[in-house]
Amino acid sequence: MTHEEQEQTADTATAERRARFGTLPERVRLEDTVEEKPATVPDPARDTYNPDEWLVRYAL
Repeated sequence: MTHEEQEQTADTATAERRARFGTLPERVRLEDTVEEKPATVPDPARDTYNPDEWLVRYAL
């Protein structure tokens, strides 16, 4: 391989590297990386409070 061929190969490799890695990727906003959703569907019957329930469970 001659000196000119080595330079041409190096120039080609440099151009390919710059084409691939020459610029940084665009920034990703934080809002685009997080998705918020409830883990389970809220059950309204489960969260109701019965003030007399403790009497049935613990007093009887």
